[in-house]
Amino acid sequence: MSSFHDRDECVFCKKLDENKDRENLILHRGENCFMILNLFPYSTGHTMVAPYDHIGTIEKLDEKTLAEMMTLSQKCMGAIRDGFTPDGFNLGINIERVAGAGITGHVHLHIVPRWAGDTNFMPICADTKILPMSLDDVWSRMKSHL
Repeated sequence: MSSFHDRDECVFCKKLDENKDRENLILHRGENCFMILNLFPYSTGHTMVAPYDHIGTIEKLDEKTLAEMMTLSQKCMGAIRDGFTPDGFNLGINIERVAGAGITGHVHLHIVPRWAGDTNFMPICADTKILPMSLDDVWSRMKSHL
């Protein structure tokens, strides 16, 4: 499995370069960072905020980029609250494969909306997630609240 340390193999960098934001699930482009829906969401509205720079850890990001990651996370949470009314959120950054990062060369912050009782039998018994909306519908609803 590729670790995506190389910018040419990085899914985020490729999507940014294509300029097909809706097709690539990019919700918003800021000055230093962007918002993108997770292609394999844990829950409806699962979004990520990442810098434009292909950097693998927050330790190497400048203060302006770090601040914008948090500002966009705040904005994203507001859009998710308005569009889907979750009961809570998980926010997290996985750095390196051992910490759970699927894309290790391009740091990103996960914003995962949560609802009371949102764990059901499908992920537990069948290792399958059921989401009530398509990613395109989620993109449209979130975009209207940004």
